[in-house]
Formats: sequence, structure tokens, C-alpha cells
Amino acid sequence: MAGNSKRVYSEKSKSILLMLIASALWSTGGLFIKNVNAHPLAIAGVRSAIAAVVIFAANRKPKFNWSLPQIGAALSYVGLVFLFVSATKLTTSANAILLQFTSPIYVAILGAWILKERVKLFDWITISIVFGGMVLFFLDKLDPRGVLGNLLAIGSGVCFALLTVFMRMQKDGSPMESILLGNLLTAVIGIPFIAFGVPDAFDWLILLVMGILQLGIPYVLYSRAIKHVTALESVLISGIEPILNPFWVFLLIGEVPGPLALVGGCIVFVIVTVRCIISAFSPSGSRKAIMVTISKDSTDPSRKDVR
Repeated sequence: MAGNSKRVYSEKSKSILLMLIASALWSTGGLFIKNVNAHPLAIAGVRSAIAAVVIFAANRKPKFNWSLPQIGAALSYVGLVFLFVSATKLTTSANAILLQFTSPIYVAILGAWILKERVKLFDWITISIVFGGMVLFFLDKLDPRGVLGNLLAIGSGVCFALLTVFMRMQKDGSPMESILLGNLLTAVIGIPFIAFGVPDAFDWLILLVMGILQLGIPYVLYSRAIKHVTALESVLISGIEPILNPFWVFLLIGEVPGPLALVGGCIVFVIVTVRCIISAFSPSGSRKAIMVTISKDSTDPSRKDVR
């Protein structure tokens, strides 16, 4: 039993690390998207086509069962990508990121209803503090203009919540196929919009980097991690994504965040870190997994106790 416990804790800790790496890679999106001179849907389509190659390389024998969770996750992914890229082009990056991060609220509700993953008081407190920290972080950059972009950003948050729930529903299967299917659909829909403005050589380089590092690799990591963390844990961990975005801007452009941004960023970083530590050592999920393993072992005739 001790061995089973260690294995479960190890999988949970590794999955949290994969989610953190994926979030860090996702965080480069806003900076890249703003610097590509092309139609938003074309950006999404080309980026997804490249990401699809990366995901196929990681899972060379995809199994499409066309189940509701698999199709639902794929369609949610298409909506997420198109809406977020369009929102980033039509409103400020701060608005797009902050409004998309309303997703933990939807995940908490949908996760409790569909996945039966109980939301505790501590979870609601975490959501409130993280969202409050993000408001402080982006307070000086928020802009009431760009109403359409803001609405699209909210829509992308809903799609991200649905994606998370549908992916989590496939925790006993292979959720990576949903991401592969979603990227293929996005590519088919988005690439024709290149006709509205062909990217130049530098734009193609950015799109290549985005497809591999900002979308392909992180979604491979995310697909593996989501099997071992709850839906709410996954979106709360991804809270570091919007905080890291201005960090890349500071490194590459030299734009220094204001004092409120620094305070808000520290709040989010600390709370997400604490939540990750608690999740990694939480016994509830581990106990359940261990009991399932013991139950299977006890009913397996090949594992009879030989004295």
C-alpha cells in the first residue's frame, strides 16, 4: 500500500509540474500574437496546423472514438483559440487575459455538476484571491473600450472551462486526441483567411515558434497532466500564465510593470504556489486511487495470497 501511495503522489506532483511548464509556455502567446501582421483567424489556423504536427509526433497512433467528451473538447478548443486570438487583436492583452481567466468560476460550477469533483470553501477563497490579484495586476492597463474584444475574451473563458471539463472526463482514456482534432479543425477553418493578408518572413518565423513552443508542446504536457489533477486545480495552476506574460515583455522590450502590477503578481504567484503544494500533498485523491488499486488487486485471481 505504501508503494501505491508513493506512486500516486509522484504522478500528482509530476502532473502539477507539467501544468506549470505548460502555463509558462502559453504565457508567451499575447506577446507573439500582437506582433504578427495577419488576420486573427489566419494566425490561429497556421499556429494550430504547426501544433498539430507536434502533437501527432507525440502521439503517433491517435485513437478517435468520437465520444461526446472527445468531440466536446475538440470543439471547445476551436472556440477557445479563435476567440482568444480575435480578442487579443480587438482589445488590450490585459483585457483579453483577465476576462479569459473568469474560467475558474465556470469550472468550479461545471466540475461539481458534471465531474462530481467537490469544490471546497478553500477553493472559492483561492479563486477570489487569485482573481483579485489579477485585477490589481492589470488595473492600470484595463480599457473599457473594445467591447467586442472584451465579449470575445469572456467567451474564450467559457470555452477554456468547457475544454477543461471535457478533457477531465477522459482521464481514464487518452485526451490528447481531442487536442489533435481541435488543432486540425482550427487549421482547416483558419488557414483560408491568409487571403486577407499574407504574413511576411518574420511573421512566419513567429508563427512557427508559436505553433511549436506556445501551443504544441504545452498542450502535449497539458493532455498528460489533466489525467491526474482536478479540473479546478488545472485552471488555478494556469493562473501563472497571465502573470508571466508581462515578464516576457519586460525581458524582450524593457517595459517595467507598475507597483500595483507587482503587488497583484506577487499575490497570484504566492497563492498559486501554495495551492500547488497543497494539491501535491493532498491525501484525498491519493486515498481514492489507492483504494481502487487495492479493490482491483483483491478481485484478481492471479494475485491470491500464497503462504
